[in-house]
Amino acid sequence: MTINIPNIINQDGQAHYFGVVLNDEQKRKYYIDLFNNIEWMNENLIMFGKEITTKRKVAFYADSIIQYTYSNKTKKGLTWTPLLMEIKQLVSANTGCDYNACLLNLYHDGNEAMGWHSDDEKEIIPNSSIASLSLGADRKFALKHKLSKETHSIMLEHGSLFEMSGSLQQNWLHSLPKSKKITEPRINLTFRQMIS
Repeated sequence: MTINIPNIINQDGQAHYFGVVLNDEQKRKYYIDLFNNIEWMNENLIMFGKEITTKRKVAFYADSIIQYTYSNKTKKGLTWTPLLMEIKQLVSANTGCDYNACLLNLYHDGNEAMGWHSDDEKEIIPNSSIASLSLGADRKFALKHKLSKETHSIMLEHGSLFEMSGSLQQNWLHSLPKSKKITEPRINLTFRQMIS
């Protein structure tokens, strides 16, 4: 199915924006349920040799044997909720890929962001699909090529789906920039294909 969705980058990987894939009822139901019922936790990360606690909250759900290590911290997947299973099936129907893990992020407002990085940890199947479903505040998502420094950005809307695949993680960085104009929360679900 992805082949019919334009690639927003022109080299070294694929980045497909599907647009809004949820109806108004799904957007409202998913946002409220996830905001209130996910086991959100602040994250402790090592940055510049110091441990910091992020304002952004995270949760990791996955098939039972999957663990995920990034920023020197290992997460064991929580058991899928019925709602997350429903959302995972919807995402798979759009991308044509199966996922066995989901990292969720809760950004309370535009002051909470994500710096330049690649999702290239050893637990992720190389060149696999990472599908990102956005709920809540619209946020800008940016991509930057590691060598050429070419950049692209796209506004991820409430209820929209974005997919990164192929060699993108090896060749590109991505980020969620800060924006003081944004005062509403955003929930981001990144469905992943991980080695099990």
